[in-house]
Amino acid sequence: MSQSCSNPKITANPDNQSETNSTLAKASIDSLSEYLKHQVTDRRGRSIPPLDKWHPERVGEMDLVIKANGEWWHEGSKISRQSLVDLFSTVLWREGTDENSAYYLKTPVEKLRIKVEDVPFLITEVNVIEQEGTQTIEFITSTGDVVHLDEDHPLQMGEYQGEQRPYIEVRFGMKGLLSRTVLMHLVKLGELTEQDAQTSLILQSGGNAYSMTVAN
Repeated sequence: MSQSCSNPKITANPDNQSETNSTLAKASIDSLSEYLKHQVTDRRGRSIPPLDKWHPERVGEMDLVIKANGEWWHEGSKISRQSLVDLFSTVLWREGTDENSAYYLKTPVEKLRIKVEDVPFLITEVNVIEQEGTQTIEFITSTGDVVHLDEDHPLQMGEYQGEQRPYIEVRFGMKGLLSRTVLMHLVKLGELTEQDAQTSLILQSGGNAYSMTVAN
């Protein structure tokens, strides 16, 4: 992966919008990174831009793949800069249904379509936190998103290449895959039950019970 910054930086000049769009469509990974850092958010803390309020007319593409194991690859090479992956993850956007999804890196002026093999997030950490005397299960993604197990972020099973996998809703309709380590920890936190050739994991979070069921 080239780390050259020789391409012109992207600037959101309202007097030259067509040139901005054209430049963004041909953006290198570094010039897009600079654009996101300086134009999309001030980057203080883990700030997610209001992607649902952005309606760019132009659609481009980027040779970027989020692998099923959570790795990010650009032009055939793994992105080793975690700070870059974290930055790009803040502008991830999904359109379509679970059966027919399209994923993008979305900015105010353009959507760059990328490929996601399974889901865009990987859950790498789970904690039990105390909130007003109630225990809540907290999940953290490899890119820094924090999600609590609740009605808006339920656990569910899904299938990828014939394998049953556990997921949780993260944001904007996008899911995170629970890593094996996280799943093993959840088994210790919850209660396993078996009925009608199915095994269910029951977890308590925020005063409510949530279950995840797989066929035996």
